[in-house]
Parts: sequence; C-alpha cells; structure tokens
Amino acid sequence: MLPGPVRKIVHFLAFGFGSGKAPVAPGTFGTLVAIPLYLLLRPVALPVYAVVVAAMFVIGVWLCRVTEQDLGVHDHSSIVWDEIVGYLITMFMAPAGWEWVVLGFFLFRLFDIWKPFPIRQLERRIHGGFGNMFDDALAAVYAWLVLQGAAHIYAV
Repeated sequence: MLPGPVRKIVHFLAFGFGSGKAPVAPGTFGTLVAIPLYLLLRPVALPVYAVVVAAMFVIGVWLCRVTEQDLGVHDHSSIVWDEIVGYLITMFMAPAGWEWVVLGFFLFRLFDIWKPFPIRQLERRIHGGFGNMFDDALAAVYAWLVLQGAAHIYAV
C-alpha cells in the first residue's frame, strides 16, 4: 500500500503532469506534454534515448496499474503517460526540425486513435498497466515506421 503523498505523485505522473485532466481530448494534451520532453531528450545519444524511453515504459506500466486500480477503471481517459511514451517512441531517430516534431505528433495521434490491426484486438485482451502502455507503444511503432519512411523519401 502506497502512502497518500506517494499515491498523489503516481497519479500526477500517470495523468501526464495534469494534462490528462483536460476536459476534451486528454490524449492529445498528453501527447503535447511529450513534445518538450522529446526536445530535452533529442540531443542525447540514441542508446541513451532508447534506455530512457524503455525505462519510462516500464515505470508507466506500474503508474498505470496503480492509477487504474485506484480509479477502478481500465485505461481511464485521464491516464496519458502512455501517450507521452508513445510519442517518444514515434520520435526515436527522427530528423531534426519542427516539421518532424509536428508530423510525429499527428502520426502518433492518428494511429493511437485509429488503432489499426492488431492494436484494437490486443487492447481488448491485455489489461492492467501493461495493456494500457502496450497499445500505445504499438500505435507508436506504426507512426515511427511512417515517419521513418517519410524521412527516407525526403532525404532522397
């Protein structure tokens, strides 16, 4: 059992530093919070970036599990840590420039909302903190593939 102050910090993080409490489109606001985090991580070496994002995923499984249990709702719309990590996955190895930041944002939101096969099916089967994080990570992989494709085409 977590003490009250620790539980509040867990919820604050799971809610994307409060962005998940937005009255409309909390996932979009959570993704917006990820942009400054990405800009802070962008200059680090790729292995460091990957380790930080992987650690955020693992921490997110716990944050989401605890917060879901406290709220009594699986994948509550206020929980947006998964969107933050999803955007950071999307932006792995992205070219520099604001246009790539914006494109990554829109691609991640597209795939996170659309949930193409097999994401929606897996979302229904995998519950708890891991399920909450996993569907967004898969959406991010789709977005990452499109972003990398666009970067490759643009570079040619």
